[in-house]
This record gives sequence, structure tokens and C-alpha cells, in this order.
Amino acid sequence: MAETGASPLPQTPPAHSPLARAEHFVWLTARVLEQRRFAYHFLGGGADAVEIALTAYRNDDDGYGHALEPDLRGPVSQPLHTGHALRVLDSIGRCGGQRVERVCRYLTSVSTADGALPAILPSQRGYPTAPFVPIVDDPPSELLATGPVVGLLHRNAVWNAWLFRATDFCWQAVESLEKSHPYEVEAAVAFLDSAADRPRAQASADRLGRLVRERRLAALDPDRLDAYPVSPGYAPGEHHFPHDYARTPDSLARAWFTDEEMARSLDHLADEQQEDGGWPIRWRQWAPGPALECRPMVTIEALRTLRAYGRTIT
Repeated sequence: MAETGASPLPQTPPAHSPLARAEHFVWLTARVLEQRRFAYHFLGGGADAVEIALTAYRNDDDGYGHALEPDLRGPVSQPLHTGHALRVLDSIGRCGGQRVERVCRYLTSVSTADGALPAILPSQRGYPTAPFVPIVDDPPSELLATGPVVGLLHRNAVWNAWLFRATDFCWQAVESLEKSHPYEVEAAVAFLDSAADRPRAQASADRLGRLVRERRLAALDPDRLDAYPVSPGYAPGEHHFPHDYARTPDSLARAWFTDEEMARSLDHLADEQQEDGGWPIRWRQWAPGPALECRPMVTIEALRTLRAYGRTIT
């Protein structure tokens, strides 16, 4: 007889389903963190196991490092690693309490003069880093790093003095966007989806959606990708699709696309599952290790998006 309070045994998806194929891929290739995240989201695993695995990436300064974001190697804490850690905590309902208070202290310590976050601190210099990630001595404030963090802290009703200036930065950055690129737009959506001022967020999202369509930043027809430009500096074929902006049906970005456009996007996402059960990464691959570590992360997010839209994965 199982002990009282013991973790439930993992649930087994039907053989040959998208989920079963992805599970095989995850057990074959993923880090412990992604294995436990997969088990939490799809197999009835517990949140404690995810949090314990995530703790291995935390540093004494309460930031996160150790290649949590695989394209940044080395032990040093970085805002992008720490933002990823917060997304993991948010996904398991643990984004609160003393653990997040400590993270906010780290964010305060590394923020720029205007209260926002840089993407990469100079401490990354000397460690293996993706060639498309610039390291400079005086890194600027980045919506890419700040928007998702501020959004999820608001969503979890976290209150910290750092948030006030960081929120002001995000509003100014989002409302002044004229020329942008997909990853920056995704960061803006992550902020707007949880910003407290909903009418202002709706107005900003409407304007941003028009920009995305006018600049053809979303590939609306996966069968005609040559009709959509790839943003400067992106890898060949690094297109972004409606589901990349609206990862759930309740995202403000969902209104940017028709039902038919979203259906085509989700069909394309489902069809991208590869023979080994995992999903591909679309950005530039620069070393075997980071590419291998990223694919389970992308696979988990693909399955979560498909499930959020009611697509069958089991």
C-alpha cells in the first residue's frame, strides 16, 4: 500500500499520441527540470519536484544562472535566466512568497537607471554565449527582458517597490513602439496581458496588432512562408505565427487574428512535431548542447499551447 501523502504515480498517455511521442522525447533528451515540468503539466506530477529542480539554478545573489536559458552558458546570474525562473514558478502556481521577494531584490540590484532590466549583464563576458546575444559594458534597458517579468509579477499580485518604475518603463516602451520585431512584440504582449490598467492595455494591444499586420510580423499562411519577411538578424526561416503571440485564447493578441488564421497556425504547430516526438527550434543554432536543451522546452510550450486551444494531444 502506498504511503499516505505520497506523490501520485505518473499517468501514461495513450501510445502513439502526440503526448506519448513527446514524453518519449523528453525522457530521452531533457534536463531534469524539463522532465519534471513535463510530468507536472501532463502526467499528474507535483509542483514540489519542479521547484526543487529549479533551485539548482539559483545563486547566492538570488538571481538564476547555470545556463537555465541554454543560449547563455556559465554560472553567473542574468536577468534572462531569472525571468525564465519566474515563468517556471508562475506555471506551477508558486510565483509568490519569500522566494519571489528574494528574486525582486535581485532584479532591483541589476536594474538600470530608469528602473528596467537589461537583457545581459557584462558579467556574462568570458563564458560561452550565443553569437546573436550582444554583451556590452553599459547594457540598455530592454522591453524584451522587462515586459514578461513585470507582467507575471502583476498577474500574481506581487507588490514590490521595483515594480512601480519597471511598470512605467514598460508602458512607455510599449506605447512608443513604431518599428519592432517578433520577440519584442511577444514581450509587450506578456506585459499587456497582465497589466492592471485594462482599458489602457486593450488600446495598446489594438495598436500593436495593427503594427504586426502592417509589418507582416506574423506568418498568416504557413503554406506561403516566402510571402512573409524574416526580421533582420533572425535565422533563415525564423518566422513567427499567430500562436506565438497569442499562446492562450484569452490573450489580448488573440483578437489580432481571424478564427481561420488561428486554426491554420495551430494546424501548423501540430504538424511541426518531428519523428523523434519533439518540436524543432526555429532560431539560430550555434552549438549542439544549447540546441539539445532548448528542444524539450519548446516541446512543452507547444503542447501547452495546443491544449489551451482545445486541440487533442492525448
